[in-house]
Amino acid sequence: MTRLNELRDNPGSAKTRIRIGRGIGSGKGKTGGRGGKGQTARSGVAINGFEGGQMPLHMRMPKRGFNVPNAKKWNALRLDRIQAYIDSGKLDHKGVIDAAALVKAGVIRREKDGVRLIGGAGFSAKKVTFKVAHASKGAIAAIEAAGGKVDMPVAETKADA
Repeated sequence: MTRLNELRDNPGSAKTRIRIGRGIGSGKGKTGGRGGKGQTARSGVAINGFEGGQMPLHMRMPKRGFNVPNAKKWNALRLDRIQAYIDSGKLDHKGVIDAAALVKAGVIRREKDGVRLIGGAGFSAKKVTFKVAHASKGAIAAIEAAGGKVDMPVAETKADA
């Protein structure tokens, strides 16, 4: 059994810091490890990606696609994870399982723009009703095979608008 007076740090775990700018004899004097003169020898330099005036590589590469500026952010949830929460008793499968119930049970942190159910294997809870934004075909098939129901809002089509 170790005693308090025998406690030691692991060998090599604590390094002494290098004291720079303390004379030429220290090996880190004069320029202090910053090389010669110039821009990077000064403080306040942030030139990540700067290539000396030529066009940087990330700007030379071709751009593709379109990034939606306000794309919806979904909580993607696998059915086997929901099943684990139901089995542990943290999630009540008798009522409607929606984003608010999932947050309350601790399955997800926040609601975001809704819940998207994915996966089909490993789900066996009987007569569970889900109210979610999206669900994959496999997830819907697994829930309906167990006797449950998936309630999703019907997306508007261009003909409706």
